[in-house]
Amino acid sequence: MRRIGLVAGLAAFAATAVLAVTRDARTSSGPLGPEGVPIPAAPSAARVRRVAMAQRIDGISCQPAEAVLFHTHAHLTIFVGGAPRQVPAGIGIAPPLAVEHASAGAFVAGASCFMWLHTHAADGIIHTESPVERVYTLGDFFDVWGAPLDSRRVGDARGAVTAFVDGHVHPGDPRRIPLRAHAQIQLDVGRPLVAPDHISFPSGL
Repeated sequence: MRRIGLVAGLAAFAATAVLAVTRDARTSSGPLGPEGVPIPAAPSAARVRRVAMAQRIDGISCQPAEAVLFHTHAHLTIFVGGAPRQVPAGIGIAPPLAVEHASAGAFVAGASCFMWLHTHAADGIIHTESPVERVYTLGDFFDVWGAPLDSRRVGDARGAVTAFVDGHVHPGDPRRIPLRAHAQIQLDVGRPLVAPDHISFPSGL
């Protein structure tokens, strides 16, 4: 009887935990941006590091043209205390920036150079455009961004970090999350936890 009670208690706890995430879930969705992906109406998670021609970060270079031998896209969503934060446009892109302004939002179309990991819009799409095929990680991207990332910090926010990858909790170091094609990555700082966000990648991304 004691064992049955323990099992029932654990099941009830698990159900409560799921409900806690679902009940407090808030969407990061906003209007569709220039890449056809929602841009959250929220402040940026951190300022963008200025990069320069030929600069190297984690073995990643800034080059005049985007290299597409290895070309993939992942999506990053960030919540702090249950509220969304933007992944800003222009990460890994060196000034002067050529920014196209349209009703859907701003898009960084040109620059003096592009790091192999970068963002064109504030929609969380991480562009990997590399002359070499290798496993790039979320830690590489944050290093290019110039923003901290570890188990207790995401950009300017501090607190316990919970990472989700493709809807599942990632139990290890968030810096080691690979930027695989169409990976859906979410970082929650603090509580409440937000149900994992999901986007549909438009054609061409």
